[in-house]
Amino acid sequence: MTLWFIRLATIITFPIIGWFKVSSDWRGIALGVGVALFIIAAEIFMEHVPLTHLLFGLLGGGLGLIFAVLINEFVFVVHEPRLTMLMEKGAPYVYIVMTYLGAIIAVRRQQEVDRIDRGELPSKGARRKSPDIRVADTSAIIDGRIADVYETRFLTGTLVVGRFILKELQAIADSGDALRRARGRRGLDILKRLQEHPDLQVKIYEKDYPEIKEVDGKLVSLAKELEASIVTTDFNLNKVASLQGVTVLNVNDLANALRPAVLPGEAMSIFIAKTVKKKNKVSATSTTARWWWLKKVAA
Repeated sequence: MTLWFIRLATIITFPIIGWFKVSSDWRGIALGVGVALFIIAAEIFMEHVPLTHLLFGLLGGGLGLIFAVLINEFVFVVHEPRLTMLMEKGAPYVYIVMTYLGAIIAVRRQQEVDRIDRGELPSKGARRKSPDIRVADTSAIIDGRIADVYETRFLTGTLVVGRFILKELQAIADSGDALRRARGRRGLDILKRLQEHPDLQVKIYEKDYPEIKEVDGKLVSLAKELEASIVTTDFNLNKVASLQGVTVLNVNDLANALRPAVLPGEAMSIFIAKTVKKKNKVSATSTTARWWWLKKVAA
């Protein structure tokens, strides 16, 4: 609501400024309306641009502008008449071109800067080998076993969490359903636990992929961009990512692989943590009896 109020105020204010400052006729009003609409369109467009792109673009454009100023000063210091005259005529173009190139190069090279920040320095004469990077899915974070797997060092490497995953976790934690809300809050607690682990590097990736609506699609695109594997417990995401050539680490598959092998007739102790007395639930006594019957049949 506040944004629309500001936009409406802009549309009203700029034609007034155009009337008094530019021309007291329809041309001043038209110019004011055009400028206001341009500003609003630019503001709406900026909403869909990732923050990292804006920051890198401003930084690169600023460096390009500084470089253009240095070129201009160098030409005047040299004091060659023809070169000085050429620079006087073409100075605006130099400023625009250098600022544009600085912004574009900074945005396009952003991924390489992110890789350097993650410690992935390129090697000379050989293709750089990507380190172990894991992209966490919402289901794996809520499940919680990913923290245990990392803490026991069965899983290593940088854990990357997309900004869209955090938004999904927050939406689940704010849900009206009590069980769903508890699951979302558990996921946020697990993520905080992972961030506080001294031997684990957790990074939040800002890129949101606004052209992709589904979270699973964004997750696969992020894994492809970072050349990473996906950690999940979602069976459908496992299949979709595998079909697109992305390595998937399914926590459920790991749990199944680590189940102890039991031979027929071998004795096994079962500890009943809590007896269930609700309707349509199996009680502790019936569970013990059923296990005894299964062991007898296996023998």
